[in-house]
Amino acid sequence: MLAVMGSNPKQLLSVTGAAEAATGLVLAVAPSMLAELLLGAAPGTAAGVTLSRVAGAAIVALGVVCWLARDDAAGRIATGLVAVMLLYNVAVVAILVLAWTSQGLYGIALWPVVLAHAGLAVWCLAAVAMGDRAANRS
Repeated sequence: MLAVMGSNPKQLLSVTGAAEAATGLVLAVAPSMLAELLLGAAPGTAAGVTLSRVAGAAIVALGVVCWLARDDAAGRIATGLVAVMLLYNVAVVAILVLAWTSQGLYGIALWPVVLAHAGLAVWCLAAVAMGDRAANRS
């Protein structure tokens, strides 16, 4: 995956921005559908749906900030954002795998989403490492 995409922060922030904004929008508008596809179960209560929508709005915000930062990929803010997205992607993988192992939650989209976030985490790690190497050369 890295050979195809490289560690270009602009590409990373563009892909992340578009993907997260789309996912967050779906979660905010149709939380039950996304939860069913991902975990095989709907949020279940009005509180669960509301909390899912709040999470969707937060994910849209992550996507927007990634998209807006893509043109300043060499800047400190973009570098920090890539590090934050590394944390986010690792957390998503851990949370979804934990939901599968401890609660048996499983939907048709679970493993593709886990693999996508794992791939994005590796891409973020490569971008952070390349940025550190470039900073050390300066």
